[in-house]
Amino acid sequence: MTDTTARILHGIDEITAAEWDSCNKNRPYNPFLTHKFLYALENSGSVSAKTGWQPFHIAVEQAGELIGVVPIYLKNHSQGEYVFDYGWADAWHRAGGDYYPKMQISVPFTPATGPRLLTREINAEHERLLLGACMQIAEQIKVSSIHITFMQQNQWENAASVGFLKRMDQQFHWHNGGYADFDDFLADLASKKRKNIRRERRDALANGIEIEWLTGSDLTEAHWDAFYRFYLDTGSRKWGSPYLNRAFFSEIQATLPEDVLLIMAKRDGRYIAGAINFIGADTLFGRNWGCVEDHRFLHFEVCYYQAIEFAIQRGLKKVEAGAQGAHKVARGYLPEATYSAHWIADANFRDAVARFVNDERRYVEEDIAHVEARTPFKANTDLAALRQVDVLSKT
Repeated sequence: MTDTTARILHGIDEITAAEWDSCNKNRPYNPFLTHKFLYALENSGSVSAKTGWQPFHIAVEQAGELIGVVPIYLKNHSQGEYVFDYGWADAWHRAGGDYYPKMQISVPFTPATGPRLLTREINAEHERLLLGACMQIAEQIKVSSIHITFMQQNQWENAASVGFLKRMDQQFHWHNGGYADFDDFLADLASKKRKNIRRERRDALANGIEIEWLTGSDLTEAHWDAFYRFYLDTGSRKWGSPYLNRAFFSEIQATLPEDVLLIMAKRDGRYIAGAINFIGADTLFGRNWGCVEDHRFLHFEVCYYQAIEFAIQRGLKKVEAGAQGAHKVARGYLPEATYSAHWIADANFRDAVARFVNDERRYVEEDIAHVEARTPFKANTDLAALRQVDVLSKT
């Protein structure tokens, strides 16, 4: 790395949007990796040293030319990551070490797969240069570890080639088989499953509930006020305090309105539930849900079935409906591997973690195969082919 230099950015505003986004322009558009999205997190105060997510991004240059950037945060806790390492932290502390701070390469609070090593050219060698810079800096500042979460499989393999440990988990994604409408999708399912979904959709709206799709100029601060109430309610019940503050939603309203889909449920003229989604080049990313009234199956309708309808209408290839939730399988979502890579500074602890992730990976692979054999699709459905349908070329 004699002609390679790395510059630490203590805020995303220390690099221009043009420079940052130039490192991701050759890949399918992913709103979470844009300068605007990361700036909204930081400028709103949702991401900061105070919240335990201290920006520590790296810009790498070779012979004076920018070749890539990495979104990094110094963490003093393990919250908001969705890839759990609390057991590792506890073991390290019991052994007398300091697990925190650690370096987290991710999009905060966002369990959505995407590139994590952003290079101007799609170039494996340049990715390894970025990884090398991260490891050198980690050694210099003496952090315990580096964690790259929800990364693409090819970057996962590349990270392993330079010494990162490979970890695997699973999510559940819906794939568009080139469907004309929701009924066309249902036709691919077994008869009993079709009937169950139709019943759920009917019951979800039985109490006079109406659904609205809001995006772009249709979004208003009043919509965000309503949604934020839902978000606070869910956040306080699930993890104690919500990660995102109200200012974040105003930030994305101002800078990324066309990338947002807000699905809202209304009863008697009042919003009672909603879900926020982000729109990528070929994927709808479902993120947060909340409600102030409890209606049976409404969560499934707003978060899963409406997302499917929107994806079909827009010609999107996939819906990623967030972390966890095996109940999504009965709604037509398929198991998908997710990937993370981990660099551990201490050799002895690294060996222990390596044994754990190797065993865990085998379990996840077996579980994916088990779930795959029990999907609601007709027995003769080629699920591998379904995943490969190029929907965009058909629309």
